Amino acid sequence: MRGELTREEWERAFQLSVRPKVLSLMELIEQAKKEKKPKIAGLILAAGSSTRMGSPKQLLDVGNRSLLEHVLKEALKSDLDLVVLVLGYKAREIRKGLEVDPKNNRIKIVENPGWNQGISSSIKAGLAEIQEKYDHCMIILGDMPCISAKAVNQLLHEYLASGLPLGAVKTEGRRSLPVVFSREFYEDLNRLEGDIGARELFSENLDRACLVEPDGYSDVDLDTPEDYDRFTKSFNKNTRES
Repeated sequence: MRGELTREEWERAFQLSVRPKVLSLMELIEQAKKEKKPKIAGLILAAGSSTRMGSPKQLLDVGNRSLLEHVLKEALKSDLDLVVLVLGYKAREIRKGLEVDPKNNRIKIVENPGWNQGISSSIKAGLAEIQEKYDHCMIILGDMPCISAKAVNQLLHEYLASGLPLGAVKTEGRRSLPVVFSREFYEDLNRLEGDIGARELFSENLDRACLVEPDGYSDVDLDTPEDYDRFTKSFNKNTRES
């Protein structure tokens, strides 16, 4: 019969009908790989004993909420995929003062038992929580009252667009915080010791760092009662004028 097909013709017809679907699926997989969004975690370091302040500066009042609450909420408003808060000194007291939604899976709070060994111990405590699944990490200090989601996002997106493995805020002509690292530098971060951060990594890799100047950003931090007094006077003045 003219309508009948041989076995070979059936196989050929089947192959032709299936091939476009197989190729289309493969193309989708390749496209998904190319479009895979890098995962970025933020580490908020807030484990110190606030020796110069004389009391836990994490709990200082900044605009009707604590300093650490402000930093945490701004980080959570940003495009960071995960925010890891590292506590240490008086961790229970500080934790009780935070309003954290237990259902929010974008935040993880960890305690650094070796907080008195310096900031490097907090970096490593936070990094241990993210290094397997996250491609980049941003380090934010918990005592910066002017940090904003806008500044975090500007640093984050310009850093990613640059393709460079290091990123940092630049203000008043100098490198500042927050800073961001690609996975390439995780081993270096894990080798840090004592009360030093990652300045040397930047000093040794100046040509591999993306420096970003966020609009209207101030990197002021609060270390002493005088710092806090100056900030509150400025904050209250700006609040009244706005």
